[in-house]
Amino acid sequence: MPFRSDQTSAVVPFPEGRRAAVAPENPTASLPVLIVLHQETSTPGRVGNALRALGHPLDIRRPRFGDGLPETLEAHAGAVIFGGPMSANDGDEYVRREIDWIEIPLREQRPFLGICLGAQMLARQLGAPVAPHLQGRVEVGYYPIRPTATGRALCPNWPDRVYHWHGEGFELPAGCELLAEGDDFPVQAFQAGHAFGFQFHPDVTYAMMHRWTTRGCVRMDSPGAKPRHLHFEDRALHDVTERAWLKGFIGGWLTRMPRSMTCGLMLHHRCCRSRL
Repeated sequence: MPFRSDQTSAVVPFPEGRRAAVAPENPTASLPVLIVLHQETSTPGRVGNALRALGHPLDIRRPRFGDGLPETLEAHAGAVIFGGPMSANDGDEYVRREIDWIEIPLREQRPFLGICLGAQMLARQLGAPVAPHLQGRVEVGYYPIRPTATGRALCPNWPDRVYHWHGEGFELPAGCELLAEGDDFPVQAFQAGHAFGFQFHPDVTYAMMHRWTTRGCVRMDSPGAKPRHLHFEDRALHDVTERAWLKGFIGGWLTRMPRSMTCGLMLHHRCCRSRL
């Protein structure tokens, strides 16, 4: 059953001083972030690095290989579902289970981020269709991205080009805010309250790019895909900006923990300190 909110999503810019919001004095900084991966060798890449740098342990789950998902995110600072070679339209039990599970962070208003497949799963949960490009085109490599006025107000300094690896896209779910758009796949980033979906891959490290362009080289024969050498040439031009933007986004994203939960954790933290 698709999630429906009675309230229109409100876009609130990330606060200044993002790092201070998750400093060690804040008890939420020690909470783990739930990480959902889809292959045995998958890693959270640059997103994982950014979360660890902010003091968050990673609770890594692979539902495809039998890992369960929590019934609540009360013990987590947020959740991220990453990409994978499968489709959000697949009938596999774990795919359906992950899409259904996204209702939990939406209902509890916990910070949620879906990247590529994860964004498509979020779109499906919110009732939007996911489908291949009508002309069979893909985005594999670096492509232009255009933040909307809403996207710039939320988080400034977007990169001009970002890294992609996908053949399906999705429509903007009803009631959501479009944050960035593209050419072949118009919806590149969107927001639904505390939840965000990115069609692109800011998580990809240099080592990940080597693996993907070697093991997934058949993808680069598809219409619209960039040849392997351009992946690395474009990375040299655009990666610094994309990396800096991701760092800023992650810090602001994690400040969206519900106030009631933050206050409760701070009270617990003070009580514990008073007993020392």
